[in-house]
Amino acid sequence: MHRRLLAALAASSLALLTFSAARADDYRITGPMVHQNLAIYLVHGKSAAGPVPLTLDEALARRTVKVHETGNVNELQVENLGADEVFVQSGDIVKGGQQDRVLTVSLLLPPKSGRIPIASFCVEQGRWTARGKEDVKLFATASAVVPSREAKIAMKAPVAAFAPGLAPVGGFSGGSVRTTAIAAASETGARQQEVWRKVRKVQDGLSSNLGTTVNAAASQSSLQLALENEKLKDAQAAYIKALQRAGEKDDDIIGYVFAVNGKLNSAEIYPSNGLFRKMWPKLLQASVTEAIGQKNADNDAAPTGEAAFAFLTAAANGKASEKPLPAQVRLEMRDAERAFYFETRRASGAWVHRSYLAK
Repeated sequence: MHRRLLAALAASSLALLTFSAARADDYRITGPMVHQNLAIYLVHGKSAAGPVPLTLDEALARRTVKVHETGNVNELQVENLGADEVFVQSGDIVKGGQQDRVLTVSLLLPPKSGRIPIASFCVEQGRWTARGKEDVKLFATASAVVPSREAKIAMKAPVAAFAPGLAPVGGFSGGSVRTTAIAAASETGARQQEVWRKVRKVQDGLSSNLGTTVNAAASQSSLQLALENEKLKDAQAAYIKALQRAGEKDDDIIGYVFAVNGKLNSAEIYPSNGLFRKMWPKLLQASVTEAIGQKNADNDAAPTGEAAFAFLTAAANGKASEKPLPAQVRLEMRDAERAFYFETRRASGAWVHRSYLAK
């Protein structure tokens, strides 16, 4: 965020504003609420009425959803066996199978969906067999979100922003099926390598700041197992005690923004307070983990609420592109100067998730 922009916004009001004519929802920001090097800003807005979908973790616990191993590192299959819609969020880590994975897109699974493909990246390197008593064909839990803005960018950023020298899929002259397939494989491979690098960076940062190795003996490379480290849980507790209740106070809270070491990091916004409340504990835990992993960096003052609002606004006004996803949803991406914006929408046009990443 440019210092001049922050200075210009510092005196502005926190009154409700709109992103654009295409986004008529009004948001209000409160905060920051600060604990050590983590600042939280709450996003208030109109909460949609109607049933709240199950989260992926809820549905897995109820055994109404199955996440199937396919033998392909970068694609799994998810199947809703139940009668309720299920929300799957980009960044969800699924544990088990032949390797732990992180899901790269947000979906809304209809009841009795059948098997639906979903893109993924490996967040565990080397293992390709059952781990202990886990089912090698299925994934048992989705209790964590990947705690790394950089890993999310590696997974999700438009290819021109992620790797400027890499031609986008379908962008090669000739446009043959073979050429397109080669381009897709090249892009996916480059992203996977970067995700692995960011996983190692998360593990190294946590180990350094906690004074213990978080890598688990059962699988040194597993991000999920590192996130289950007991010393990490102890370190998270004070942050969570200081910040979690703020996100549970008001019925109009539908999202949040966070900053680490005085730098705006990312944001997640939902159509309803009900869905936000379901996601909030897992989201906060991921933000806390990211903050703990960066405690050895310089810690500047938390940005103002106006700066957090400006971050959302600027991201939503970036250069737009769009693509279809499985389960009859669409993903709109916007690439702004200093942030990315991702919006998942139903076929009807109603949005189901908005995500923001600072560059």
